[in-house]
Amino acid sequence: MRRYAHAPTAENPTSDTNTRRSDRATLSRLWPYLWAYKGRVVLALAFMVGAKLANVGVPLLLKTLIDRLAPHPSAAQTLMVVPVGLLLAYGLLRLSTSLFTELRELVFAKATEGAARRLSLQVFEHLHALSLRFHLERQTGGMTRDIERGTRAVHSLISYSLYSIVPTLIEVTLVLTLLATKFDMVFAWITLVALVVYVTFTVTVTHWRTRFRREMNELDSKAHSRAIDSLLNYETVKYFNNEAFETHRYDESLERLRDVAVKSQRSLSLLNAGQQCIIAVGLIAMLWRATQGVVAGRMTVGDLVMVNAFMIQLYIPLNFLGVIYREIKQSLTDLDKMFTLMEREREVADAPDARPLLFKGPPSVRFDHVQFAYEPSRVILHDVSFEIPAGQTVAVVGPSGSGKSTLARLLYRFYDVNPDHSSGRITINGHDVRGLTQDSLRRSIGIVPQDTVLFNDTVAYNIAYGRPEASRAEVEAAARSARIHDFIVGTPGGYDTTVGERGLKLSGGEKQRVAIARTLLKNPPILVFDEATSALDSANERAIQAELAAVAQGKTVLVIAHRLSTIVNAHEILVMDAGRIIERGTHAHLLAANGRYAQMWRLQQHEAS
Repeated sequence: MRRYAHAPTAENPTSDTNTRRSDRATLSRLWPYLWAYKGRVVLALAFMVGAKLANVGVPLLLKTLIDRLAPHPSAAQTLMVVPVGLLLAYGLLRLSTSLFTELRELVFAKATEGAARRLSLQVFEHLHALSLRFHLERQTGGMTRDIERGTRAVHSLISYSLYSIVPTLIEVTLVLTLLATKFDMVFAWITLVALVVYVTFTVTVTHWRTRFRREMNELDSKAHSRAIDSLLNYETVKYFNNEAFETHRYDESLERLRDVAVKSQRSLSLLNAGQQCIIAVGLIAMLWRATQGVVAGRMTVGDLVMVNAFMIQLYIPLNFLGVIYREIKQSLTDLDKMFTLMEREREVADAPDARPLLFKGPPSVRFDHVQFAYEPSRVILHDVSFEIPAGQTVAVVGPSGSGKSTLARLLYRFYDVNPDHSSGRITINGHDVRGLTQDSLRRSIGIVPQDTVLFNDTVAYNIAYGRPEASRAEVEAAARSARIHDFIVGTPGGYDTTVGERGLKLSGGEKQRVAIARTLLKNPPILVFDEATSALDSANERAIQAELAAVAQGKTVLVIAHRLSTIVNAHEILVMDAGRIIERGTHAHLLAANGRYAQMWRLQQHEAS
């Protein structure tokens, strides 16, 4: 199935680009994750201030060192002792700057990684809590890119803000204070004006070029989604000989991405050129003023060197201000996308007073006047009512699109009927499933779906997924019941054989038997068989049907079937058409009624003969 053929919807998590919250709101959402490590935050800030104090002390010590080396009538011994002490102090200050910086990063690493871990885990949990509708409408490639960038944004924000912006602000404050107090205010004003012009220019141009970056990310996500979608549907591409078509579509995405990337680079070159021009003008003005002071005798050569060192120390981090600002803005955008995904409301959520499903023995299941539509304009179920008595089997048959599989989805609470009860309800032992916790409900139900999708892991892992704590002996017993044990042990890897992406290394029948095995291993009181043996050959189908019949003894079972021969022993058979139950009864009763079921039976018997 080619997802790219679907038009994007409002449910698409990669399309929420026009409803961004403010940067302050995004940061306020991130702060609690960091403040959980408040001790490390405070200690890291202390190390950061220490690093900047040491860094500012380096030019001051360098000035003293140069002034002491200037010719004067002191004894030669002094000239040999004082510079050595200053040199040692200079080296210690340099070492202190690096040491404090590394200690800051070491102390804060746990906070950074911890915040990223908590965020990633919450997004992962929330995605699993979202409804089936969301996952049917999402674009996997684009969404995974958004999550990946959002997680990376945590590291980027901390790195660029705590390790670049805040330290630079501290250093600028210290330098301006020193220049204003040690010399005249002109030095401070030149520095301040240059910084203001520099920052204003950088922020303005970066803000202008952010749209190119944002467009690049959107096109990158689309290209990635298109590539992932094509590779996931590898067999479909091959079936229809559409490799060239897929390559052309991917190339179109890459071409659009290239055009925007070139525009982004042009704007970056303009930004860098403008920054260097402002830095050069500011540096020349400062050195001209300092040189005048040396000539006039107001300043020493050491003062000139110190002013130059201060300017270099300030402008080196400011050289990257455009990149830092752009990355911070982009990180805030990426983080906002992930927070928006986390805030997406669950379509199906536990009620505040939801209770766990508790019962002894097999429960009864009842659909009571259920009316349901995936979209308001297309109703799927029309006033459907039936009951599966405790320990009995009810089968549902009918043409494709009649609403059979929707029954299983509603029972599982992948979707809910309207909460106002105007569209009926589904009950288990008289309890409305909307008033039960989803965890307890789904623990009580096992399903063998028509379309089996496996994890890209071993056969043993996929079978044990029905009950992860099961022993290997229990896994093998379930495989024997599903008539797949002999096949598994016949493969080179045995139960450690990897099944491939979505189980593509296995045939349809083998995948279906793995699905049967893991449901048998789960051993729940309610079973749903949705075309559970449709991919099996007749011999295996008969053998597994006998096994399923034995397992179903004493359980409440809903069977959705196409082959009528598989449900002749059901306690009741429902015939559905266009979302309505048009016939019901036992196999013998429905044959005697000579209605739709009897027609289907005769047609299948004729096809089998």
